Amino acid sequence: MANERTYIMVKPDGVDRGLVGDIISRFEKRGYKLVALKLKLASEELLREHYADLAGKPFFNGLVAFIGSGPVACMVWEGKDVVKTGRRMLGETDPLKSLPGSIRGDYAIDLGRNVCHGSDSVESANKEIKLWFNEDELVNWNASLYKSIYE
Repeated sequence: MANERTYIMVKPDGVDRGLVGDIISRFEKRGYKLVALKLKLASEELLREHYADLAGKPFFNGLVAFIGSGPVACMVWEGKDVVKTGRRMLGETDPLKSLPGSIRGDYAIDLGRNVCHGSDSVESANKEIKLWFNEDELVNWNASLYKSIYE
């Protein structure tokens, strides 16, 4: 079993709408293991670092302001191919292009209120996990159900 990890964040709109539990449930039902979870009010500095790759975009300041406007649910999930599969579970960045059954396809309409963030590569996941969590906040544990999920 590969222990790839990804960073998933429920944005303030998703937290406000009470979607955190459903999003957690979808990842658990898929077979992924939760290794870190916290609710956080992110500082502007943290958000500017997290979204640094978008700094030149016209929507950057609005994005930072929105994500900083309320609590976010920060999660680290572990499992086989969790980065790519997690992104598929979230759906397209533009919710109107997301298929029904994906998180954004089921819960979002506008691009600026697309409920969640997911790492787009293993490298990004490692960077984002280190940015949002201290090493001692990541819990290494054995999921007894893994024998029913993985060959």
